[in-house]
Amino acid sequence: MNKMQRIRALLAAHGKDARRRLLLFGVVVLAGGVPTAPIFAFELLDRWWDDLAGRTPPQSSEAQAKPPPGGTAAAAPAATAPAAAPSVAQAPTAPPIPVVRPKVQAVSDTLEITGNAAAVNQVKLIARVTGFLEQIHFEDGALVRKGDLLFTVQQDQYKAQLQQAQAQLQLQQAALLYAKTEVVRYIALLKRDAATQVDVDHWNFEKNSAEANILAAQAQVAIAQLNLSYTEVRAPFDGLMGKHLIDIGNVVGGNGQQAALADITQLDPIYVVANISTQQAQQIRANLDQRRLTLAELHQIPIEAALSGETGFPHRGTVEYVAPAIDPATGTLLVRGILPNPTRALLPGVFVTVRLPMGRTTQSALLVPDRALQEDQGGRYVLVVGADDLVQQRYVQTGALVGNLRVVTGGLNANDRIVVGELWRASPGTKVTPQLTEIGQ
Repeated sequence: MNKMQRIRALLAAHGKDARRRLLLFGVVVLAGGVPTAPIFAFELLDRWWDDLAGRTPPQSSEAQAKPPPGGTAAAAPAATAPAAAPSVAQAPTAPPIPVVRPKVQAVSDTLEITGNAAAVNQVKLIARVTGFLEQIHFEDGALVRKGDLLFTVQQDQYKAQLQQAQAQLQLQQAALLYAKTEVVRYIALLKRDAATQVDVDHWNFEKNSAEANILAAQAQVAIAQLNLSYTEVRAPFDGLMGKHLIDIGNVVGGNGQQAALADITQLDPIYVVANISTQQAQQIRANLDQRRLTLAELHQIPIEAALSGETGFPHRGTVEYVAPAIDPATGTLLVRGILPNPTRALLPGVFVTVRLPMGRTTQSALLVPDRALQEDQGGRYVLVVGADDLVQQRYVQTGALVGNLRVVTGGLNANDRIVVGELWRASPGTKVTPQLTEIGQ
């Protein structure tokens, strides 16, 4: 089987769709490598297929009606392929590029500094009574609620002490009842001269003593109940447990022993702590006209934080504390904010970027989508479409991020058209067709 026969067998096995696939995969070209129009390419493929299959393509009725000169219709030579339709050269069109005009709005000046998260509460759990550690009621690293039972210390002796104190209380209550009865009896006998005043005074003393003993017995009952409650170590707040530090069977709470049973950390809410420089603190004071804020006003100041890799500042809260003085060792002022942390995304000690307001508002700030900004060795820049629809590279000075918009402090004006899409097609000097869209889209 020669090469032509193998090709015919292969194409016959795949069917006529094979030639359509050849066109879709871009292998249909004319001699000389000039692409043809899609319809004419199909005609060439049909002729090529018939030639490989050894079939003569059908002639049109007009060709059959008019035999060529000097011969019959049967002896007519095979029809030659029609000349390729001349391709029409079209002038390249400018690609459509989405553009926006800068958004003009009032923006508050902000300060971005590096800080870290800190726990609002972190407690070492310590046994307050002596005894063997009997039970551990949590798993290391578990989330617990306020009041959940965490540890149980040996309780038998403390239950016995409570019963003893309660018995003493009942004894003193009985003594008081007896003394009151005797006081009444001896007062009646004194009126009939059957008893002396000394007897009456004695029983009044016994009554008063019984009342005092009842108070002491009640205090002993309270102490015994308190000691018994100390045998159960419970969570002081909602938080995350650390690992247990003492195993079951060890004696805890001995005299002078301060060994912690475990640590518990509160994660919601959480602090963010940062230090601002003396110059930054002075600038904020200047923006506030040297006015010191009250504590209520301070608690209304927003504070935002973001972890490394997060877009924007998704963690928001308020300022909770500002140090009253500059730290002379570092020349900084401590600022602490409190933020809700229901998902526990912020963990104590993690570094965060903190954004604080500077106390000043720019009324007509220009904002552009942050995605439109690019950067090279010369700095940050945007692509601007000029009046002649040519793309220009414009270096800009940027400010704070407001949502997904970036404040531009220099290099742009409100009428500039900023390229926000198809950046790979919009190179400087390229002519484009700008399509004005709404900012944020």
